[in-house]
Amino acid sequence: MNAPRTVVLVGNPRPASRTRAAGERVVAGLTGREPDLVIELADLGPELLDWTSERVTGLVEAVAGADLVVVASPTYKTAYTGLLKLFLDRFAIGQIGGVVVPLMLVAAPQHALAPELVLRPVLAEISSGPVLKGLAVHDTAYDEESSYAGWIETVLPTTTRLLGAGPAPTPSLSTTGAHA
Repeated sequence: MNAPRTVVLVGNPRPASRTRAAGERVVAGLTGREPDLVIELADLGPELLDWTSERVTGLVEAVAGADLVVVASPTYKTAYTGLLKLFLDRFAIGQIGGVVVPLMLVAAPQHALAPELVLRPVLAEISSGPVLKGLAVHDTAYDEESSYAGWIETVLPTTTRLLGAGPAPTPSLSTTGAHA
């Protein structure tokens, strides 16, 4: 059986961010390996506003066809970034077919519900596959295993079954070298 195709979609306006590192940790924790593709929306810049961009269209298709998509954003004004919104607006209702994970880095306890309240609903709209329970990670603890362990333990059996990946992998939450 082939390994699931995995994508991390990073909505942080700063490349190589803690948001990216968190998304990569989630994929590693759920699959035991690094993501196949990491899309840094910051690298697309104004191209996100060009609805004729073949590169953006290709990335939309890559996300839509992935088996596991981690959608990661920092919390801005209790919501996900406008950069991520520009990209998500490209998707038709039900276009994403794989398992989707809403992930947000938060700076304050009152933002802990943001993945569930603001990101998960839009992902449910554009997904035909399951959207997992959202994960909020405090931005100062993005590199701590404890920020992910309980959530991964909760969703890993279901995710493994949905991905058809055989026995659940041993979570691998190695620290990445991302910048803040």
